[in-house]
Amino acid sequence: MGSKQIAQETFDDAVQENITEFEMDPEEAVREAVQQFESQGVDLSNIVKAVRPPASENGQRQKHQILLTLDSLGRAVAEPDVAELPEQLSAFAAQCKEQLAFRYLAGQNGAYPVVFSACQLAAGDRHLLLQAFSTLSALLDGQPDLLDAAGQELLLQSLRERREDAEMTLAGIRCVRHACLKHEQNRQDFVKGGILPLLTGAIIQHGDSADVVRTAASALRVMTFDDDIRVPFGHAHDHAKMIVLENDGLRVLIEAAKAFTDNSGVLSELCATLSRLSVRNEFCQEIVDLGGLNFMVTLLADCMEHADVVKQVLSAIRAVAGNDDVKDAIVDAGATDLIVLAISHHLGNPQICEQGCAALCMLALRKPENCSVIMEGGGALAALQAMKAHPREVAVQKQACMLIRNLVSRSRDFSRPILEMGAENLITEARAAHRDCDDVARAALRDLGCKVELRELWTGQKGSLAQ
Repeated sequence: MGSKQIAQETFDDAVQENITEFEMDPEEAVREAVQQFESQGVDLSNIVKAVRPPASENGQRQKHQILLTLDSLGRAVAEPDVAELPEQLSAFAAQCKEQLAFRYLAGQNGAYPVVFSACQLAAGDRHLLLQAFSTLSALLDGQPDLLDAAGQELLLQSLRERREDAEMTLAGIRCVRHACLKHEQNRQDFVKGGILPLLTGAIIQHGDSADVVRTAASALRVMTFDDDIRVPFGHAHDHAKMIVLENDGLRVLIEAAKAFTDNSGVLSELCATLSRLSVRNEFCQEIVDLGGLNFMVTLLADCMEHADVVKQVLSAIRAVAGNDDVKDAIVDAGATDLIVLAISHHLGNPQICEQGCAALCMLALRKPENCSVIMEGGGALAALQAMKAHPREVAVQKQACMLIRNLVSRSRDFSRPILEMGAENLITEARAAHRDCDDVARAALRDLGCKVELRELWTGQKGSLAQ
């Protein structure tokens, strides 16, 4: 992905030049322009890669279709009679959903005030407000900066006043979720405005709606993200504590799971959110006490074929295993065999291999008894197979190395069988291929009893080497 960016007009001019100066047909002109800019390291993800309609007879530049649709929506919003508004909202939303470049161009050309005005106009008409929120959600997807304080308040007010309406709740939460992804300030503003009890309340109130439960759980998880590169320190940890301590979030999520024992999509989302809330020892223990561990183990066993579900469950098990007492509960529940099976069954999936090795690594940490169970269940062999299957995936290599080290650090009797599986060569190769693996690989080799050559780094000073 390129780091440079250009304006839509610059791209359009290049396409037009290819047509007029080099007599290319429109499709070829677009392809040539794309190739030209990408070869220069330009990021075109926000660019509409299409030929702009030719200039009118008076020489006035024409607009891309998304901007023409926006103009029509703007006229419908300005009319005292809102009869045209539903059709225009639908058309604009459909184009926004097609690709980020369309909604980005619209956003750069004043789409948000138009859509916000449509939401205000629709306040007394439930069906129209549903359409307006759907359009707002489509516009905010990937560009949360567009939302302003008035928009935040409108969404919060709607979620408060229409909390018994499942469809309206779902539409509002979708907008909130898009507005908070990669936007720390929006997250903090929504939390201060009271979004957390509205989200947990939606899960309780509409516990029979798969869409509401899944979307509300996802929105709760987004509140715990630290994904805004513009902000050095976010409130992810504080938000996670607020969800648990002030809004009984763990109980709400685990109780919600009971209504969807056959819905892997909802259960996967609930697992993913639980893993983000496992930020303190007592929270991990509470998840077990509330029955969350049992539902995770059952889900892993029942949904072994579903890679996305397996990945989320492994991540959740890894998170709650941060508590030493919970480690024992996980092993006692028979999860280790299922984790090994997941790695072996999805050996071609690097994310599952990474999360599986990481989960076993946590279970083995400071727990020699658990190490014996993992070894007997084939955990070490599964980790080495994952290393062999994904030599270029640094995350897989690191987690596997850390697992091997944890298995042998307090149980040296395991060193020989692990070495006989070919561990030394695989770990040495990981160390050579990935600088980020150097420390963990060296530690694993050392604890296996292998001779470790320290890597020397040239410091640039004559006669000076650094290890």
